[in-house]
Amino acid sequence: MIGWDAATASRPATVALAGVHGHGATHLRHVIKLATEGRVRLLAVADPRPPGDELPPDVAVYADLRELLAAVEVDVVVISTPIQTHVPLAELALRSGADVLLEKPPAASLAEFEHLVSVIEETGRICQVGFQVAGSRAARTLAELVADGSLGELRGIGAIGTWVRTAQYWQRARWAGRRSLDGIDVVDGAVTNPFAHATAAALMIDGSGRADQVESVETELFRANPIESDDTSAVRVVTSRGTTVVTALTLCADQNDPEPMVIVHGSEGRAVLRYSVDRLSLTINGRTSDTQYGRDDLLENLLDHRADPSVPLLAPFAETGGFTRVVEAVRVAPAPLEIPARFIRWDGDGPERRPIVAEVEKWVTRAGEELALFSELGAPWAIERDDEEHG
Repeated sequence: MIGWDAATASRPATVALAGVHGHGATHLRHVIKLATEGRVRLLAVADPRPPGDELPPDVAVYADLRELLAAVEVDVVVISTPIQTHVPLAELALRSGADVLLEKPPAASLAEFEHLVSVIEETGRICQVGFQVAGSRAARTLAELVADGSLGELRGIGAIGTWVRTAQYWQRARWAGRRSLDGIDVVDGAVTNPFAHATAAALMIDGSGRADQVESVETELFRANPIESDDTSAVRVVTSRGTTVVTALTLCADQNDPEPMVIVHGSEGRAVLRYSVDRLSLTINGRTSDTQYGRDDLLENLLDHRADPSVPLLAPFAETGGFTRVVEAVRVAPAPLEIPARFIRWDGDGPERRPIVAEVEKWVTRAGEELALFSELGAPWAIERDDEEHG
């Protein structure tokens, strides 16, 4: 790592944040906590909308990251900004000499991803991606079980998620629910953003995180909301080790299930990872166990790696290339198909208004269990639309 020495490692790292609203507010609270513990010094934040009273008085505020980096030298930049700004801002920070914690999805296209890989190699800096599932000890334990063959030969991996999102969610920002904005790729849909952890976790568990470990990607993208991107989708990935990974997701469920799952189907057993709560259920040789695990923080892991490079990064940028191959497949796919109105029930009014797709939970669950796409299973809104598309 360029610039590493014992003196640098022994002092608290200086930190700046780009984006302090939305999920950025979570990062801000965490960095303030680490500062009170003496692990970091929060020097500055950058956001066109200044933060509220929670910001310590000695922290400088700038309108954008370029202005911040021109005025302040920092060790680490945390980036939690709109998707389409991730790569340009990460490059700016890396070239300034800082290491980066970059929120997911790391890039809106494979070309952007590959460009940032080259910047990381050129600068010798560190870039960790904010896939919190990489910090889950439950997920890492399951990856080890898959690698050592404890579950037998893999039949495949399914990932399922059934959430509720209202109109307010899609109105939260100009880029929300957009495939592109002002000619720039955004790719903000169910697969690539709110449920990004599902696909990333499945690929991590398979040991197929890098771009060259993904052989093929098929997508079935649908929408019930009046948006550009997908809100109900199935994706099938085949990895270089021959594993089939099917991710089935919706933001149009009847009831919100806060615990999306990754299901590993093996010849000798079955595992269910509830990745949002770090709980792992294992059934091997007819015996079932259910274990609650802890989680390692990604920023603290980045700080530990800076202090001692022998500490491995949990979510290094290169290991998110497989997920970015999925983002690319979604980006270049035809626009999501609109689910016919007869399969949608609307609930609520105003900002709380939301669509509920008929029996969508059943089809999502079947896709993850049977490792098949919606159209292959016979989901009526997928079949009828498929028939209309193909005459």
